Amino acid sequence: MEEIMYKSKKKIIFTFLFPSLLGLLVFKVGAMLYSLYISFTDWNLFGTPKFVGLENYITIFQDERFYEALKNTVLFIIGYLPIVLVLSLGIAMLLNAKVKKVNVFRGLFFLPVITSWVAVSMIWKGLLNPEFGVINSIIECFGGNGPAWLQNPSFVIPAVIMVSVWKDVGFLSIIFLGGLQGISQEYYEAAQLDSANKWQQFKRITLPLLSPTTFYALIITIINSFQVFDQIWIMTSGEPTADLVPVMVTEIYKNSFQYQKMGYATALSWILFVIIIGVTIFQNVMQKKWVHYE
Repeated sequence: MEEIMYKSKKKIIFTFLFPSLLGLLVFKVGAMLYSLYISFTDWNLFGTPKFVGLENYITIFQDERFYEALKNTVLFIIGYLPIVLVLSLGIAMLLNAKVKKVNVFRGLFFLPVITSWVAVSMIWKGLLNPEFGVINSIIECFGGNGPAWLQNPSFVIPAVIMVSVWKDVGFLSIIFLGGLQGISQEYYEAAQLDSANKWQQFKRITLPLLSPTTFYALIITIINSFQVFDQIWIMTSGEPTADLVPVMVTEIYKNSFQYQKMGYATALSWILFVIIIGVTIFQNVMQKKWVHYE
């Protein structure tokens, strides 16, 4: 009797899970496998894809623009990652302190996160205008000369880093805040009894116990950084730098929908996917050396 009931429960569970599993197989796994096939073809979105083997991948690795896009993406990550993590942790520690109206500050810091990238990019495009922008006006007040942020290729990546940090710092601050609130106060009380100062408490207690949260923030930030697109696409649109500062995803978009080279673009996507997977695996291996779980 129990065996019959067990089998009946299994059938009921499978019945409820089947639609989700079917959707996963068709729209996720199936789509990924089909895109892998497309990466070995020459296809312009119309007609039948023509199989060309490894030609797309060979062309990519011989294309200087691919290396330029990869370089700009890596430069963005190198500039963006430490700034956003340090600022987020600092803000989280301030929000974790016993201050009045802390919920108001949390809302203010999180407000840019829920704002669309289109709106944020258009606003910052105006703020960074070399003639009428507020940013250059502030620089001039201190006796400096503001650069042509979005017109000079040397300043596009720094400008995008600045905007990305402004938008994302609130999200990571909430993540760090959750990690800080999960640390027991008993550790700090014991440290105070041993005459540990604030820096020693931060170094010996906060950082080690916050390392799982830091690791999670690092993973999602790097993955999102490799996929930087919206801000640089919108902010450089109509500017002379629009085609001079490529990143990986802008190249995928252009080859897909402007040049209609779907096979080439899909091969680029798979290369980016492999890079992200490789970096993630490396981080998972290295976490054993610095991530401490209670």
